[in-house]
Amino acid sequence: MTAPGYLAVDSGGSGLRVAVGVPGREPSARRETREPVRTGARGIDPAHLMAQLLPLARALAAEAGVDELGTAVVGAAGFATLGDALRAELPGALGRELGVRKVALAADAVTAYVGALGPRPGAVLAAGTGLIAVGTDLQGWRRADGWGHLLGDCGSGAWIGRAGLEAALRAYDGRDGGSAPLLACAKEQFGAMPGLPGLVYPRSDRAAVLASFAPRVAACAAHDPVAAAILRTAARHMAESAAAVCPVEGEPEVALTGGLFKLGGTLLVALREELASRLPHMREVPAGGDPLHGSVRIATDLAAGRLTLPGEPTMLHVTPLTATEVPTKGS
Repeated sequence: MTAPGYLAVDSGGSGLRVAVGVPGREPSARRETREPVRTGARGIDPAHLMAQLLPLARALAAEAGVDELGTAVVGAAGFATLGDALRAELPGALGRELGVRKVALAADAVTAYVGALGPRPGAVLAAGTGLIAVGTDLQGWRRADGWGHLLGDCGSGAWIGRAGLEAALRAYDGRDGGSAPLLACAKEQFGAMPGLPGLVYPRSDRAAVLASFAPRVAACAAHDPVAAAILRTAARHMAESAAAVCPVEGEPEVALTGGLFKLGGTLLVALREELASRLPHMREVPAGGDPLHGSVRIATDLAAGRLTLPGEPTMLHVTPLTATEVPTKGS
């Protein structure tokens, strides 16, 4: 019989990514879904999450040769503000269905942090379609932005794409601040400009539609001052969020993670200049891994009894299950 294994989950906007393994070894089995977990009036739906997770977890445990899952960690997008039902129901459901004895539920910003930096003080800027910054001094968590594309996510892919499309529409109208190169790109990608609102506003994934234009803005930045200014402003917003969460003492590490940084070029140069100005005491380091790596790290530390990260109900919530919540084998 193998040692008790762990279940690590990353629940994001594109679905679940799940890993099963044994502490002290690399995860030996991974799978993913393409269906995001639903949210409703009670927040993130624990029943829908379990319906997707259970068959994956059982198949992965069999594939990895793990007879018992002792620990489960679920990192979930939206957990900080929409996680009440998960906190109330998911630990017990995991205990009943999979026999786990320790459950940690985490905001995806926390798993992104741990995947990038591990249990060290610092800050992580996670930027893709959306944007959030999270930091810790190992006494508590701080987060900035992550409010979604309508209220925030300033500097994100959706923010850059929307700003680029606004500049295209300004050029189309003949208003100041427009960009002919961005207008040409917008026509090529979306068609005639009068039809653009109908392509964006009705979509439930409008943030992703907006973000799909961000690479066009980055491509234009080398020769278009309007596009270059959009990226510089995005970099300023990002650095403001990082500075809001970064520890003020010592020499904290800062890592950048997420697909937006693949844009490179003007964006990264401007961001590093802004970070150096606002956080002269920090040291930028490469991200060690992604949010699923963070869930795995939390799971292995929790199983070994060496989890040193601060616990907060909306950021990292650890629940040891009682004997009555975990059925014995064969019951």
